[in-house]
Amino acid sequence: MPRKVRDANLETRTARSRLPVRHKPFFRLIEPGLHLGYRKLTSGPGTWLKRCYVGKGKYVTENLRTPDGAVVLADDYEDSDGERILSFAQAQRAARGPRAVRGGLTVADVIAADLEYLRSDGRSAHSLEDTSRRVAAHILPFLGGVKVSALTPERLRRWRDALASTAARVRTPRGAEQRYRTSDSRARRNSADRVWKTLRAALNRAFHDGKIETDHAWRKVKGFRGVDTARMHYLSIVEAKRLINAAPLEFRPLLQVGLATGCRYGELAALTVADFNPDAGTLAIHRSKTGKPRHVVLSDEGIALFVALTAGRPSADLMLRRSNGEPWRASNQGRLMRETCARAKITPAISYPGLRHTWASHAVMNGMPLTVVARNLGHANTKMVEKHYGHLAQDFVAEAVRKHAPKFGLGKAAKGTVTLRKASAHA
Repeated sequence: MPRKVRDANLETRTARSRLPVRHKPFFRLIEPGLHLGYRKLTSGPGTWLKRCYVGKGKYVTENLRTPDGAVVLADDYEDSDGERILSFAQAQRAARGPRAVRGGLTVADVIAADLEYLRSDGRSAHSLEDTSRRVAAHILPFLGGVKVSALTPERLRRWRDALASTAARVRTPRGAEQRYRTSDSRARRNSADRVWKTLRAALNRAFHDGKIETDHAWRKVKGFRGVDTARMHYLSIVEAKRLINAAPLEFRPLLQVGLATGCRYGELAALTVADFNPDAGTLAIHRSKTGKPRHVVLSDEGIALFVALTAGRPSADLMLRRSNGEPWRASNQGRLMRETCARAKITPAISYPGLRHTWASHAVMNGMPLTVVARNLGHANTKMVEKHYGHLAQDFVAEAVRKHAPKFGLGKAAKGTVTLRKASAHA
């Protein structure tokens, strides 16, 4: 049973009557991430509100309401009735909401509810598949049957640390025996952090929905330090040309469009001839990782490439096909990338996403603004671009500063100025 919070300014109608009238509510923290608020009105009784922490420094504030949607009032003039008019103590219980019976909810229950929320929230199929795969591989086998009430900071840290020390999995055909490969510890800790964030988000959502008593266990678990650093491998222009020349004929167009656009493999594999607009010089991406469509602006070289790929073809035809006429499917590119890198003597070998990094890296180094890079890549803002490619823009920044910074003549000694060295010499 959560303890009742006391507040000398809010818990009695006499104390509330002395508060000034204002639109901004008077808030009182009643448990971590949850505040109860009271709004004093110019006339009539005040109203009760709640403010919930939703992550990333953001809060959501809303009125307490009855089951039929009416705003809940404070017992400023009438005695509380337990539904429409509430005392300070009753408002606390209403703000907390119906909590789950301690020990009743499992991690698997929380994860299932979270996946359902993500589906209803309109997340892309790619995002849902990625989250489901991560959950099935790393969370449910180890914590799925654990009751949320049994979670402790120590238990969660042990699970996360064990995950970080496990070798990375190698993707294998469905039904094949799972294989593992070694990888550097920074990458494994970074991967473990991403899985941890998935679990933490699900637990937080259940807590703020009133299904969990407290968020104490996971609120005290911090991520690994210094593992989320950018380490992107990209090709030089010479290497990119060598890669294209070493590619099999059926694979070469797929490499060329990847380098010309910075698009993801799945986005390019789904393109039709009609998605290229030669008049505007753009490429329409209908199926993206985020689920949001976008138009990719092409360079003159990119426009010429797509003109050659689409000339005389039906608009509904898939733009890129294999030599046997089949479409490019998931993972078809993996083996071909490795073999082509070996023939081109590119070490270490680059994956297909490396073509996206190559486009972005050279665009940034050539002075393209980060906002433009982010928009063409399909990012909602420049955060990811700054993280992965911002260091490459330093030369551009340095050049811009030297060109546009104000000049005060600070490097020239004013007439009549005598330096300390000369002054001491005359002395």
